[in-house]
Amino acid sequence: MTEKRNMHIPGPENIHSLTLENGVTVLSFSNTNSQTVYIVGILRGGGVQDPAGKTGLAHFTANLLNRGTQSTDFGTFHQLLESAGASLSFSCGTQHAWFRGKALAEDAGLLFRLAAEGLREPAFPAEYVERLRRQLLTGLSIRDQDPSEVASMLLDAHLFPAHPYGQPVDGTIQTLTGIIREDIKQFHADNYRPDDLTIVIAGNFSPKTVETLANEFFASWENLQKPTSTVPILPDPPASILRKHAFIEGKSQTEVILGSYGPARTSQDFTPVYIGNNILGQFGLMGRIGKSVRSKSGLAYTASSSVSGWADVGTWDFSAGVNPDNTEKAIGLIREEIRAFIENPVTDEELENTQSHLTGRMPMALESNGGLANAILTMQRFNLGLDYYQNYRQMIEDVSAEDILEASRRYLHPDKLVIASAGPGADIQ
Repeated sequence: MTEKRNMHIPGPENIHSLTLENGVTVLSFSNTNSQTVYIVGILRGGGVQDPAGKTGLAHFTANLLNRGTQSTDFGTFHQLLESAGASLSFSCGTQHAWFRGKALAEDAGLLFRLAAEGLREPAFPAEYVERLRRQLLTGLSIRDQDPSEVASMLLDAHLFPAHPYGQPVDGTIQTLTGIIREDIKQFHADNYRPDDLTIVIAGNFSPKTVETLANEFFASWENLQKPTSTVPILPDPPASILRKHAFIEGKSQTEVILGSYGPARTSQDFTPVYIGNNILGQFGLMGRIGKSVRSKSGLAYTASSSVSGWADVGTWDFSAGVNPDNTEKAIGLIREEIRAFIENPVTDEELENTQSHLTGRMPMALESNGGLANAILTMQRFNLGLDYYQNYRQMIEDVSAEDILEASRRYLHPDKLVIASAGPGADIQ
């Protein structure tokens, strides 16, 4: 039974690790049941590295990496992918730049080649810089009229004041307009380094093939010693209720989001909070919050909660889409559910149902090469241990109702929240 488990669930026995001399880390998982490969990688170059006044520069840079390199022009780059039925994209998050690709196993070399070119030698053609700028500005105009997006940005801005985490990764119309090609080239030179790069690949290949490709396309990337900037110290979590609202013309629905700090992904509190959040705002028809605000009271079209964890901090958010007339009532009900959640342990039935749900869906998440690669990257990124998913079921089942209560009380305070909303109604500054 253990042997069969190890064949299908990634762990130390079947994850092959390689570190090149320049610091590039490559992890691979051979999945002979598939005819494809999936590759994902992260490195320094996320929104936290944006210089002051140039929010969105990291996002702008990452999205230009597949628009032509010093070796392959834009048209050829995409023609090579299309002719192979492959895909390769670059993106940017708060902390990292990312790339993701998929191809037939026989075309794994193409993914390595083009990913290396995009990361190492992007050309940033002036024509495509301006084309992308227009596309991004159009996207920002749409974003700024979306109540859900605006409420989320409002929450972040006041949960993380004067901190990069409080800034939108894709920037603003004003900052994006002011970014020039030289800013992009300099950002790339300062932040894209091989010693920050982790690559994970899953699919039908041998570890020797991966080693050969990694050396061919990444080993010669010089590790230029650039000074590393530090992320500012996190602000204190909310000490009281902070209420904000942004008016958006022409909207009939208000989007509400309440939030505070949650556990970091590396914290021992993360697993009990993750299970607790599922009970509070995810399981079934969005847990207790969905039952109270949406089903029972009929005050919201949607109502749920979510937990996100980074290496240094996390967030615990509660959201609802409501009729403007019901906004404050919905907020009140969510706060009541939060208060009840930290007063008494969850029931045995709630805990058993959630544990069964979480452990039951884990194997399905690992059925695809993409699921496998992203799972391995998570283990590596947060130092969870390569046996994390092999121990996952036991780890989930070991969490008690008292564990959830104690962990939740460290983060949930119904009278200490940022409450942001967007839609009809006057601004609340």
